[in-house]
Amino acid sequence: VNQILLLLLVLIVCAILYNKVHQVPLALKNETVDLESPEEMEEEIPVVICAAAGRLGAAVAAISSIYSNTEANVLFYIIGLRTTIPHIRKWIENSKLKEIKFKVVEFNPMVLKGKIRQDASCPELLQPLNFVRFYLPLLIQKHEKVIYLDDDVIVQGDIQELYNTKLAPGHAAAFSDDCDLPSTHEMVRSVGMQNTYMGFLDYRKQAIRDLGISPSTCSFNPGVIVANMTEWKHQRITKQLEKWMQRNVEENLYSSTLGGGVATSPMLIVFHGKYSSINPMWHIRHLGWSPDARYSEQFLQEAKLLHWNGRYKPWDYPSVHTDLWKNWFIPDPSGKFKLSRPDS
Repeated sequence: VNQILLLLLVLIVCAILYNKVHQVPLALKNETVDLESPEEMEEEIPVVICAAAGRLGAAVAAISSIYSNTEANVLFYIIGLRTTIPHIRKWIENSKLKEIKFKVVEFNPMVLKGKIRQDASCPELLQPLNFVRFYLPLLIQKHEKVIYLDDDVIVQGDIQELYNTKLAPGHAAAFSDDCDLPSTHEMVRSVGMQNTYMGFLDYRKQAIRDLGISPSTCSFNPGVIVANMTEWKHQRITKQLEKWMQRNVEENLYSSTLGGGVATSPMLIVFHGKYSSINPMWHIRHLGWSPDARYSEQFLQEAKLLHWNGRYKPWDYPSVHTDLWKNWFIPDPSGKFKLSRPDS
């Protein structure tokens, strides 16, 4: 009897081992599982947008325009202060944007302590979220490539195209040159917008002259950035930016009364001659620099991204080309954020 039981046990063990060796892998049974291979998985596109108090409607319109014009796998990083985060989260979750993929990240303004020279003439340029772009690797941890957008933009093209912007080896970021699009030059002249380093840095200061940068060098606009996080960290870009912020506090190298305030100038210094270019049609600027100067409607229809940089914002009055912006605005379910219009 013992021999029979032992024989049966050996046969059972052999049968189990045979099944394990010859079993068809579950992932190959199409009728049971449908898994994508790593090559087929869609790449995630991280897009960083700030949600500032009094401007939450801008962030919502920007997100809405991106989401509506792409099939790409976009992950929105919405950066805000503690006081604004609950509002923007509820706005998204209680609107048609509830289907988007997003993460809300709190920005701690204490990182700016001692790095900003106060200027009562332009307090809006000193808002903490203006400096979020300086700290991208600290806020966005798991991505190699990141898109940063100012909140006063709308995207009319497929964000995948912007994400595909090629960065040259050794470049941590790509920007749009302020001299890159001839069709915008007339607009720049008509509103007095600066497009050279002279308009951003105080060349009366020795520290600026020592940089060896010609004042006629074309500037760039950091309201749209495609960034390489590996290069950014390798080159310690954040530390370099902070160094120039602190020097400005001590030496007043670029007053906020100059173009771009205090957030653009450090980037112009740190990235001088070390950045790649974004397709000009992916950053049509200066829509907020005058309540009167306008681009042609045909030109704006062809543009991939519109930017109302300047003081005349499309959610306020007066402003230009507000119809293009309002196409993407989603009213605040709580009713706290309201558009400013002559008839309101």
